[in-house]
Amino acid sequence: MLNDEFNRQVENLVDKGYPDVAGITKEAFKQHLEPLRDRIKELKKLNKEPRAGYVPFVIVVKRDWIDGEKAMQLVKRNDKMGLNVMDAADIERFIPIEGIEFPKGIAYLAVDIDTGKETLNITPNEAIKIITNEHRTPLTLEEGIALITHFPDILQKNNGFSLLGSRCGDRRVTALWISAGKPKLGWCWAGNPHTWLGSASCGSRSGN
Repeated sequence: MLNDEFNRQVENLVDKGYPDVAGITKEAFKQHLEPLRDRIKELKKLNKEPRAGYVPFVIVVKRDWIDGEKAMQLVKRNDKMGLNVMDAADIERFIPIEGIEFPKGIAYLAVDIDTGKETLNITPNEAIKIITNEHRTPLTLEEGIALITHFPDILQKNNGFSLLGSRCGDRRVTALWISAGKPKLGWCWAGNPHTWLGSASCGSRSGN
């Protein structure tokens, strides 16, 4: 089952044109992802029941190959393309916070993902404390986009999520939510709570 899901995500990225954006052939792109297949075998030990807002893993292509602006343009939900209210230069400023490390290679798996329903109406400043106390790590901007790339319906009108793993040195945090029926990338203040906005996290990152 996990292997089938891995195949689906690989084909999803190919169908969306990721190899073209990365400047490599489809075959080469798939070869870069293939080593991750062995990593999904480790996920069986998670033994978690499916639930709303939870995903066992997603393939994340690193920003060096596909930046957040381009990746958001390839998101599609209910025949509506992703909407981005941040320009490329602003997105580029949001980099992983201290403590977040990525596996080597073009891509990796973000594992044991939760969109943070329990942190709805809790400020990002407080939510990151909850995430850390649970020995989890906040999703980065690129990981959030990867999540809705593979699972667009996980983004709900009354349940978007902040991406606290990427910051740019000011009081903003990036977030994903539904606007006019479209998946939207924007930002909110780290000290402001929203009833419709939680904070997403993952249990680990796995790769080469």
